[in-house]
Amino acid sequence: MIKLLAVDMDGTLLDENKKLKQETLTDLETAIKSGVVPVICTGRPLSGVLPYLQVLDWIGKDAYIIINNGATIYRTKDLSIHSWSGLSEEELLLLDSISQESTAQLTVFDERDYLVVGEDAGDLVTMDAGLVFAEPKRVELENLLTSQEKIFQAMYLDEKEALDQFEADYGSKLAEHFEVVRSQDYIYECLPKGTNKAIGLSYLVQDLGFTSAEVMAIGDANNDLEMLAYAGWSVAMGNANEAVKKVAKFQTGTHAENGVGQAIREILLPANQN
Repeated sequence: MIKLLAVDMDGTLLDENKKLKQETLTDLETAIKSGVVPVICTGRPLSGVLPYLQVLDWIGKDAYIIINNGATIYRTKDLSIHSWSGLSEEELLLLDSISQESTAQLTVFDERDYLVVGEDAGDLVTMDAGLVFAEPKRVELENLLTSQEKIFQAMYLDEKEALDQFEADYGSKLAEHFEVVRSQDYIYECLPKGTNKAIGLSYLVQDLGFTSAEVMAIGDANNDLEMLAYAGWSVAMGNANEAVKKVAKFQTGTHAENGVGQAIREILLPANQN
């Protein structure tokens, strides 16, 4: 039986225009009414999820969002933090030292803001922040280190070719200290060691008294791989990359075709009727 449905956002829950299709909303509501706990699992910060929670009508209800690629879990009932992992002062210093040697801009997230460390946001950072309904704010390193805010994750942003070289130069060093993922051609993410969507999901599943065998997870990209490997019922979107399709047990339609709804109707609901 499937008791929890974990769904990625970009390329999965959201269509090609970053919108929620009405048929997807209807299928999700059907799943929820059947008793399944819904969970969004995304690399987005809170600002990039809140507008969609309004459309989903989940605020005030028993659902969860796992954001920052697993670093933070929120209850949608009251938007309180269920659990979180953060970056230390030593880790922030290391991240900044590497950014000083490259053209990539270093950005970090706290609970409210999309922060650019030590410089004004470039066009690429400004564009990316706009995708999550945020305005990038400059923060000096010394202020970041003395802040009482929780810093959940960091990202380096640069054009694809430059970030390819960045990954070649610094990827191994960063991987020694962080969980790293190239979530987009222009984004190289660094998370607290031992943090990914699967780890965050496993904490929540345990707290709810479920098992991984009772989880269905749906995703499309590299930052979904661990989550799909963890879930007893793993579904790759039709638009997923080959690595995702290889690890998943099932495949559904694309994000343009309401693949999430198709998975609910063809896999989740029949499984729970047996």
